Amino acid sequence: MKNKRWMAILILLLLSLGFLNTGVRLWVDWLWFQELGYPVLFSKSLVTEILLTGISGFLFFVFVYSNSQLARRLARKQAHVYHESVVEFPQLEGLKRFIRWILLGVSLLLAYLVASWAGENWLEYLRFTHALPFLQEDPLFHRNIAFYMFRLPFYWFVVQYGFVSLLLAFLVSLLVYFLEGGVWLTRSGIRLAGSAKIHLSTIAAGFFVLYSCKYRLDIFDLLFSRRGIVYGASYADIKAELPALWMLVAASLVAAGLIFLSAFRRSYRLAVGAIAGLIVLNVVGTGVYPEIVQRFHVAPTEISMEKPYIQLGIQYTRMAYGINEVQEREFPALESLTSEALKRNELTLQNIRLWDHRPLLVTYEQLQVIRPYYDFVDVDNDRYLIDGQYRQVSLSPREIASQKLPSRIWINEHLTYTHGYGLCLGPVNQISREGLPQLLIKDIPPVSTTNIKVTRPQIYFGEISDSYCFVNTRAKEFDYPSGEDNVYTEYKGSGGISVENLFRKLLFSFRFKELKIILSGDIHGGSRLLFDRSIVRRASKLFPFLRFDHDPYMVINDEGHLYWMMDAYTTGENYPYSNPTPELGNYIRNSVKVTIDAFNGTVRAYISDPQDPIIQVYASMFPGVFLPLDSMPKDLRRHLRYPEDLFSLQASIYATYHMTDAQVFYNKEDLWRVPALSKSDGENIVEPYYTIMKLDLKDSREEFILMTPFTPATRDNMIAWMAARCDAPDYGKLFVYNFPKQRLVYGPSQIVSRFNQDTQIAQQLTLWNQKGSRVINGSLLVIPVENSILYIQPLFLAAEQSGSIPELKRIIVAYGNTIAMEESLELSLQQIFGGKGLTRREPGEEAAVKSTEASVSFNSLVEQAGGHYRRAEQKLREGDWAGYGEEIRKLGEVLKTLKEKTK
Repeated sequence: MKNKRWMAILILLLLSLGFLNTGVRLWVDWLWFQELGYPVLFSKSLVTEILLTGISGFLFFVFVYSNSQLARRLARKQAHVYHESVVEFPQLEGLKRFIRWILLGVSLLLAYLVASWAGENWLEYLRFTHALPFLQEDPLFHRNIAFYMFRLPFYWFVVQYGFVSLLLAFLVSLLVYFLEGGVWLTRSGIRLAGSAKIHLSTIAAGFFVLYSCKYRLDIFDLLFSRRGIVYGASYADIKAELPALWMLVAASLVAAGLIFLSAFRRSYRLAVGAIAGLIVLNVVGTGVYPEIVQRFHVAPTEISMEKPYIQLGIQYTRMAYGINEVQEREFPALESLTSEALKRNELTLQNIRLWDHRPLLVTYEQLQVIRPYYDFVDVDNDRYLIDGQYRQVSLSPREIASQKLPSRIWINEHLTYTHGYGLCLGPVNQISREGLPQLLIKDIPPVSTTNIKVTRPQIYFGEISDSYCFVNTRAKEFDYPSGEDNVYTEYKGSGGISVENLFRKLLFSFRFKELKIILSGDIHGGSRLLFDRSIVRRASKLFPFLRFDHDPYMVINDEGHLYWMMDAYTTGENYPYSNPTPELGNYIRNSVKVTIDAFNGTVRAYISDPQDPIIQVYASMFPGVFLPLDSMPKDLRRHLRYPEDLFSLQASIYATYHMTDAQVFYNKEDLWRVPALSKSDGENIVEPYYTIMKLDLKDSREEFILMTPFTPATRDNMIAWMAARCDAPDYGKLFVYNFPKQRLVYGPSQIVSRFNQDTQIAQQLTLWNQKGSRVINGSLLVIPVENSILYIQPLFLAAEQSGSIPELKRIIVAYGNTIAMEESLELSLQQIFGGKGLTRREPGEEAAVKSTEASVSFNSLVEQAGGHYRRAEQKLREGDWAGYGEEIRKLGEVLKTLKEKTK
């Protein structure tokens, strides 16, 4: 007896600790949401989940337990027992004494499990109750898209909840009848008493009534069918499966009636026949018959049968992914560039991203980490007005990496080393004489050589700042290293939860399972707790219903404060006729821009796409949380970027769905792909990249864009390129520039092959790879300039040993049939186009360029002459006499220069 008592006490203690742990976590989270100013996000989601859990659990318990008690009362009234033929189960006799408690316990346990599952659907419930209309309706049933996005998922939840409730009530009641009487297992089969038969038949009839509702929802799910050429209802779905589903709706109701009537008959034939007929109709109507129609009626003339549905698939997929308003333009891809044209596009050439983010990140780590406990996570591209000039820059924050601390004691990790410090910022194209990046902001404290200043360099919230910390404590808080000494600071921000009193210290100690918090004399009432400092975790915890782009980036505002910018997406998986993407769904919008103060951790969410009904539903669910984009500070709004994840997805979809003609789409006559560069370990997809350029020759203004090239699916030549505008007032507009199909325009993999086949380049690469060093190929960039294309690839050199610093040694430029590889972009362009001063030289770059100019060799001039001669031959074959004459003139100038050099 004592053992049982101690066991009960132990179980009660464990349950209490579990509830206490949950309660403490919820309490601290409530304080966290309050501190950030979003208590409605916490309270509304929690209250909705609790109510949905409680109501669904209560209804389930009442339904199942009442049916079990009804079964007990009916079982006790059974007078007829098959004494001579009943199969006895003596081992179950002992359970009858505890059946009341067993039923109560089983019902409570099942109610808890079902309620927990139901509570997880709180978001579907809120979306259902706050649904707003789309501007489109489906083409088959003519219902607003909002029905499928917001209402249909909740209807499916209700049906599933009903199925679970009826099925478990049936099984529990059957068990009661089996134990108490009313259902007997005899040698001739199962025998049911009349009352048990009526009771169980009623539940079974309800089950089939619910099946009728399920088939009704299946009719709407035809809009997500995968049977046809495109995603959505096809010919066979509409002409064969749709009528069958309507028949199943009616047949399920008939089956429910027959099952109920069978309770009053001796034979089960009505029930068995009804169920068997429903199964046969289901198999034939939704499987066999539509497949026969598809194979033998549709397939022989598939394009004529499926054409209207293919057209719908194209139309609705383009709308769902936001590519229906892409503006298409023609790009002639001429070889008409001159040195004068390059000078007209000087700003474009100055902002070509020569520094690839991978070697640049390694360079930052080697030159600017300063101390081992700092780390650079990523390099981001953005644009700033630097000394009055619009420039693209690379920026990387210097964050604290607590796992790299020399001494990882608790005080160091959570009280002393609390934040990162400063960042590195430099132009994307400037190179020092040693082949290293030129930095405009560097070192600790940040030293700036331009108009951009960092006045608050502390980074308490970042990409790797995931551990909690206490600030304003009696312990010294490390700020930054200064020579052999350290500089300490006291946090002056508003972030974090105030400790206030001993009770909160106890609360935080229990929450983080750390006794040192309550015992520490350094933590006092004025201290503040900062946790969930990872910006991704922070944003995801606030907005679990949004998806976030993989690449947050840091921005310096006009006051010199640091902010993180994050792109968030609203997604859905029930957009009719829209082709789905794995692990995403079939609808997406970049509807939210999130900013996070790196010092205070303040989070603000701005609606960037007010036309998206999903974000408007969320704004209705959580009033005051989502702000209009116009309320974002202007100095942050200038740095909005079109997100890479969305652009990559849209490009991959557009590669197929740019074909808007059903016949062309069916035959895949003009299928594109994002090009891949062949590597020794497989293919490397060309990533989209940011650049500054003119999108319109008539517009004298360069702008910040995100772009990617396209090639045909089965060939390597370039067929088009896609661009997304990032600057106001044209932010978010998509353009596709189509190349002439009658003329070859080299694609990225073809250009790389030409680089590798070039004798001069191959010899140089072989030489570098044999001297204990290795060559790192930078990203190949396709740069449109006026009506022509430049291909540019930087080459980096790094030693084989660990800790080496990649140096930018060469820039390869290809234009038409000419390739040049020199130590700077300007020299490579000069070798191809002639002329001097094609690009503006930055401060500190003049001496490097002068020393490089002296290295232009006799062989370079010979190669330049050969390029003009090859282009002249090409123009002659094309019948372009004006172009031929121009190339011959340039050839003469190069030959004249050669003659002077040989004197």
